[in-house]
Amino acid sequence: MKNRLYSCITFLAVLLQCAVSVAQNNVIDEIAWVVGDEAIYKSEIEQTRRDAQRKGMQWDGDPYCIIPEQLAVNKLFLNQAELDSIIVTEDDVAPDVERDLNAMIKEAGSEDKLIEYYEGMTLEQIRARLYENYRNEYTISQVRSKIVSRVKVTPADVRRSLKELPTDMIPSIPTQVEVQIITQEPVIPQEEIDEVKSDLRSYIDRVQAGEVSFSTLAVLYSEDPGSASKGGDCGFFGRGEMVPEFSAVAFNMTDPNRISKIVETEYGYHIIQFVERLGDRVRVRHILRRPKVPKESITNCLGRLDTIANGIRNGQHTFEFCVAAYSQDKDTRNNNGLMSYSPGQNVPGVSKYRMEQLPPEMARVVDRMHVGEISDPFTMMVNGKTVCVIVKLKSRVNAHKANLTDDYETLYELITNMRREEALEKWIHEKQQTTFVRINAGWNDCDFMYPGWIKK
Repeated sequence: MKNRLYSCITFLAVLLQCAVSVAQNNVIDEIAWVVGDEAIYKSEIEQTRRDAQRKGMQWDGDPYCIIPEQLAVNKLFLNQAELDSIIVTEDDVAPDVERDLNAMIKEAGSEDKLIEYYEGMTLEQIRARLYENYRNEYTISQVRSKIVSRVKVTPADVRRSLKELPTDMIPSIPTQVEVQIITQEPVIPQEEIDEVKSDLRSYIDRVQAGEVSFSTLAVLYSEDPGSASKGGDCGFFGRGEMVPEFSAVAFNMTDPNRISKIVETEYGYHIIQFVERLGDRVRVRHILRRPKVPKESITNCLGRLDTIANGIRNGQHTFEFCVAAYSQDKDTRNNNGLMSYSPGQNVPGVSKYRMEQLPPEMARVVDRMHVGEISDPFTMMVNGKTVCVIVKLKSRVNAHKANLTDDYETLYELITNMRREEALEKWIHEKQQTTFVRINAGWNDCDFMYPGWIKK
């Protein structure tokens, strides 16, 4: 039965090979691999190579070996997804598709240039191709997650594995610091704010009078570096991807011929123009203006912080008391000023920073400080605005080889990832043994990452 099945699949592969040939051996396309009942074509490999090059990817080896093998592995995962009834819908991948398409258009320079790069494919065909790629990527991710979900690592596993790891595989941990911060914003005179609002109202009048387009004014006057050069175009985004004040207005707009009232956010003052809606995502243009901060306001703000810093050094107040009393940083004020960040979605905040993770102005100050020291006041940019700060260095762990005492979480993640990779390799090896695979001549002279494609 098994031999008959392989014979049928081989016959199907021959038919597929014939279907892409024409008279006089002029080959339109070429089958490189057959995995199960799925063919991998040379054109598919070439397009994957071009897409990877566009993203700046490089290969540690022959791409004509690496790419088809990875495509073959993907087909094993996709086949398993069918068996497990895993379904990914277009709605699941729409946000990533639109984000990627917008980035591709920006990189190419225009929609026409992107179409030219893809050799005449329409924009909808490019979008459909992205949908298919992301749908496969999400599906494969779910299959992989299901395989590795059975991997459990205990503290005893971490200790035992650390003893067995070669020294060069134990990660080096760079210098890490914990920083507490007190932030104040220089006072912006009302006349500066009024001037910005007056400019924005004049933009609205000029657009509605038909004197100039919104996008032209955005290029000329918007202070948002990410969108100004694109005529203020923000691309498609969901409700949670922008600050609440901006999203609340953008998602209530429906008429491209109307411009919003002035919207104030932590970034400055905006006016917004609706472009289009796609499902639960919206696309708008905006113009951002920020009131100028006078040097006198910055000097006064630094002086206030200098007085606060001296009071802490003299023992009049604790740093923590001054955070609660004076800091205007909403992200740290309720945490004694301790800075933290989330390394991923739904991941608890981490307070230890590498120097390159800190704002550059802060890193230069902190690098020279001792634990417990209070800095002199300095300025730095936050969301495009100038703020004045003083910091306290709460802790410093100098660069070192990872150890269980200081770096258990790092080592736990390392060992867990190693065990997951082992589980995936074992699964791929088992699937290789039960799946028909044929690699055509010219594509099989490779040192594959997963031995077992060519059955002896």
